[in-house]
Amino acid sequence: MFSPTLISDSTEDGIRKVSFRTCDVVCSMQIDIALEGDTVREVRYTKGCHGNTQGLAALCKGMKVNDIITALDGIDCKGRGTSCPDQLARALKQL
Repeated sequence: MFSPTLISDSTEDGIRKVSFRTCDVVCSMQIDIALEGDTVREVRYTKGCHGNTQGLAALCKGMKVNDIITALDGIDCKGRGTSCPDQLARALKQL
């Protein structure tokens, strides 16, 4: 129902780069993720609350995928049933 949609997935020099379109109920429009194995190297949000998404991206850098999922899964924003952090967790679950 609130699942982000995978729009690209490529690997170059051992870095997997994936992009997801977020669901329509959150402020962000897209999440770009760079992974090395099961470690997140970079997260970038398009649109959304700039300070919050920048902070979230900085905190996720260097974390294991499963740790991010555990921390962010189910976070709700204003009763919408999902949030920008939850969209990241849902995207990572799809990988």
